[in-house]
Amino acid sequence: MSFDTPIDRRGTHCVKWDKMEDLYGVSKDDGIAMWVADMEFRPPQCVQDAVKSMYDHGVYGYFGDDSKYLASIQWWMQERHDWAIRPEWIFTTHGLVNGTALCVDTYTQPGDAVVLFTPVYHAFAKVIKANGRTVTECLLTNTDGRYQFDFDAYDAQMTGAEKMVILCSPHNPGGRVWTKGELEGVAAFARRHDLVLVSDEIHHDLVFPGSQHVPMAHIEGIEDRLIMMTATTKTFNIAGSHSGNVIIADDALRAQFSARMMGLGISANSFGLHMATAAYSPAGAAWADELITYLDGNRKIFDDGVNAIPGLYSMPLEATYLAWVDFANTGMERTEFTNRVESSAKIAVNHGPTFGSGGESFLRFNIAAPRAVVEDAVDRLQNAFKDMQ
Repeated sequence: MSFDTPIDRRGTHCVKWDKMEDLYGVSKDDGIAMWVADMEFRPPQCVQDAVKSMYDHGVYGYFGDDSKYLASIQWWMQERHDWAIRPEWIFTTHGLVNGTALCVDTYTQPGDAVVLFTPVYHAFAKVIKANGRTVTECLLTNTDGRYQFDFDAYDAQMTGAEKMVILCSPHNPGGRVWTKGELEGVAAFARRHDLVLVSDEIHHDLVFPGSQHVPMAHIEGIEDRLIMMTATTKTFNIAGSHSGNVIIADDALRAQFSARMMGLGISANSFGLHMATAAYSPAGAAWADELITYLDGNRKIFDDGVNAIPGLYSMPLEATYLAWVDFANTGMERTEFTNRVESSAKIAVNHGPTFGSGGESFLRFNIAAPRAVVEDAVDRLQNAFKDMQ
């Protein structure tokens, strides 16, 4: 397929386009939607064929015999991530926000605290608070435009109320691919404070050349407290399928999660299972490789164009398609630089503070769009900040 082909998503119940005027004041008629983390590309043909096969059959009943689905997940994790898993470890949730909420509900109690390394994906804090738990924000250190952990500072913050830590790996919104040493540091932190460790690795397939994702499951001595979360949805742009996997190797943790899933009556939807089975295939892998090459071109164009504007800095993306742009050196208040982006450039973006402490001077831009759209966005930003140049 051609990733350059524009697809008009307006008027299709697309939250990214049809809600941006209500939320950001950016008209879908002449604005650019760069906020919600889905792509402007059609999924690979193998996924489209799976959906068409369901349509051709014409009956949408209960899904049975998930052996091929489970085998496709095993194959993908082994082939793409050198990670051997067993089918009985896999639970299918309604996406990974749902998976996160289930983990919070299963392994913590109301009033407990959950640790987040902020700034980080905003849905984590939302589901933690909605479940009656509190958030302990451990601020990532921005060292020369690159996020790092400060475990000495985090150790000093712990009160004993913390029962869980959620890691975003690769990191959203900063685009970091954590090194094995950094992951070992997170694991040691979880052990020191007796925390269940939930590792959200939804972006693990979207890693650029020069970086290598290490699954947290590869870190020794953490299995008895580790919950892994993965999904096809970001990789293949099928977020609407609301399908994700919680993968648990430890018997005791798995029994707890299984009981909670059963107690809530949660089962997967058949569309998500068919789509995921088709995606986790050699054809899906070939498409994903082409996608990374295309996104790599987009990130270079975006970063070069944004970094040419004095006062703006786009963090180097090691993974994801979500650019994290710092406006701190413009000397502007947040309302001013945000207004320039939304009202002058007419680009709808995610506001940094929604990602927690450390995000105050940032905006997040989704660059998973046809190249012409990314180039247009860069031109608009350069014009909106032309007085800085």
